[in-house]
Amino acid sequence: MTDGAIPDGKSLVTARSSESVGAGQLRDSAVVTGAGRGIGRAIAVALAKRGLDVALLGRTVQDLDDVVREIASVAPLTQPTAFACDVASEDEVTATSTRVLEQLGSPRVVVNNAGIVHRALVEATSLDAWERVISVNLTAPFLISRAFVAAMKRARRGRIVHIASISATLGTPGASSYCASKWGLVGFMKSLAEELRGTDVQTMAVLPGSVDTDMLIGSGFAPQMTAEDVAGTVAYVALDAPAAMHGAAVELFGAE
Repeated sequence: MTDGAIPDGKSLVTARSSESVGAGQLRDSAVVTGAGRGIGRAIAVALAKRGLDVALLGRTVQDLDDVVREIASVAPLTQPTAFACDVASEDEVTATSTRVLEQLGSPRVVVNNAGIVHRALVEATSLDAWERVISVNLTAPFLISRAFVAAMKRARRGRIVHIASISATLGTPGASSYCASKWGLVGFMKSLAEELRGTDVQTMAVLPGSVDTDMLIGSGFAPQMTAEDVAGTVAYVALDAPAAMHGAAVELFGAE
C-alpha cells in the first residue's frame, strides 16, 4: 500500500447531495480504478457529470479526496465515494468490491483504468519490474471484472470498459512489459465479450495514443490528446454507444 491508504477497502470520503432518493432505491453508479489522477480522474469527473455516483478506487488517499471534492463541485447532485484499494491485490479487491456493492449496488459502468509503465530494455528489465506491470495492467482488470461481473449479469445490465493503449497494437522499444500487458488486456476483453453474449452486459476497450499525463513523461512521444479527450470517449462507450459495439477496441490517435 502507498502513503495514507486504508486497508480492507474501507471508504474514505463521501460527498453527499441533498437530492432525495426513495427508500431502498439506488441510482446508477460507476466504478473507476486509478481514479486519483490523470485519465482516471478525468473519467470519474465525466461520468459524475452524466449523473452517476462514482466509486473512486486508488492507492493514494489525498489524490482520491481531491477528486471527491472536485466532483462535489462540478456534479453536486451525485455521491462520489473514495475507496483505498490496491487493485492488483486479490484480497483488497474482494473487500472493496463487497463494500461497493453494499453501498452502491450493481454498477452500471466499471472502468479498468489503473496502469503503470516501466521503461527499460528487455535485458535491463528485472522479473519484479515485469511482474508489477503485468499485475497492475492485466491482472487487476481481471480481478475487478471478476468481482463485479456476476452482480452485473444478475442485474442484466452494465458495461465494463478497459483502458488499454495504442501500444496494444504495436511494439515500443524499452516498453516491452507495458506493451505485453496492453496486448493481453485487449485479449482478455475479447474473451470476456464472448462469455457475456446474451447477458445484456457488454465490454469494450479504449486504446488511447499519447495522452498529456505524467505517464507520458520520458516516453519520447509528444502528447496528441488530453485526459479529457479520452474521458469523453469512455463516457460515450460506457453510456451511449450501441450494444453492437460489444467487444470493440476503440483506437484514439489524436488530432494534434
